[in-house]
Amino acid sequence: MRFENKIKELRIQLQMPQRKLAAALDIDTATYCKIEKGERRALREQVAILSQILNIDENSLLTLWLADKVTDMVASEHEVAPSALSIAAETIKKSV
Repeated sequence: MRFENKIKELRIQLQMPQRKLAAALDIDTATYCKIEKGERRALREQVAILSQILNIDENSLLTLWLADKVTDMVASEHEVAPSALSIAAETIKKSV
C-alpha cells in the first residue's frame, strides 16, 4: 500500500475532514489534498504528526513514506532498479 492511500484510508475511517489534517500540518487544504492524491510528498516531520493524529505507529507510516520516496527515485530505471535496490539493502544490513 502506498503512503497516500494509507493516510486517506485512516482519515476516512476516523471520519476526519481533510481541513483538520491540513491545519495540524500547518498547510492549506489544497496542499494536503495533493499529498493524499500522491501529487506531492509529505515532509518527514509531517509523517510524525500524521501518525499521531491518525493513530498509527509512526514506523509503519514512515516505512510507507520512505518506500514511496525510493520507488519515485528508481521507477524510471526499470533495468537496473532491482539490482540497485538489492545492493542498497545489503549495504544497509551491513551498517546496522
